[in-house]
Amino acid sequence: MSSPTETFQLSVDQAESYESSLVPAIFGEWAPLLVEAAGVAAGQRVLDVACGTGVVARAAARHAGKRGRVTGLDLNAAMLAVARRLRPDLEWRQGDAADLPFADGSFDAVLCQSALMFFPDPVRALREMARVVATDGRVAVQVWARLERQPGYGPLVQVAARHAGPEAVSLLSAYWKLGDTDALAGLFAAAGLRVTAITARAGTVRLGSVDELVRNEVESTPLRERISDEVYGRIIADAREELGRFRTGAGIAVPIEGLLVTAVPGAQGTAGGRLPAVRLRRAAPPG
Repeated sequence: MSSPTETFQLSVDQAESYESSLVPAIFGEWAPLLVEAAGVAAGQRVLDVACGTGVVARAAARHAGKRGRVTGLDLNAAMLAVARRLRPDLEWRQGDAADLPFADGSFDAVLCQSALMFFPDPVRALREMARVVATDGRVAVQVWARLERQPGYGPLVQVAARHAGPEAVSLLSAYWKLGDTDALAGLFAAAGLRVTAITARAGTVRLGSVDELVRNEVESTPLRERISDEVYGRIIADAREELGRFRTGAGIAVPIEGLLVTAVPGAQGTAGGRLPAVRLRRAAPPG
């Protein structure tokens, strides 16, 4: 699974490919869920942090309406070029999540989808979100649940480790590293945000084949450069066997669990140095 990050620049062709393939395959399903979690309403000012090609910003604009103002921010100029092509009526800004170019309290809702785990300093980024949201506003962030909760990606990482060694686990685990809800709540508290809910939801990654899934995972990390073609071939072959149960007539449909975190400004109080418990809610799959 590939995702926009704050650490490298893509070409416009790569950004267009991201929008045409990965947004419908993975991220499009989660954008309206994140917007709903934030309670975005007509007339509100909304910021989409690490917006990529703008799928969350577009979903927010449908809720904010003509009286609202939606801004997308990303470090990657190519992602913003695609976002601007798709919705020239929205505001697109190039900038760093760790140093947001906005005044205090500029937005009613601040959203961030599938990106917090890639920020070099997630607490600093969350602190910036807390700074620019209004005192009565809301911050909503989507991350992925821990690897043990992923019935498709967990076996894929095990296959890679079997052939490429334990290094493969660390290289393929960046997406899942914020899946521990206690640690996640701690990041928000350290940033001056009080978590009001953490909700786990089931989603589906839809791709053309198991091979495409493997390519997305392995080739978006340094792992591919560190293994031979023979080892890579064995990983693909075993993954076809392990993940065959997810095949459909149109390709593959792999379950994935994500976490939707909502928070409001105000440091979460502690008792004896420990954070108050935040109950994890598991939402029923749609339908």
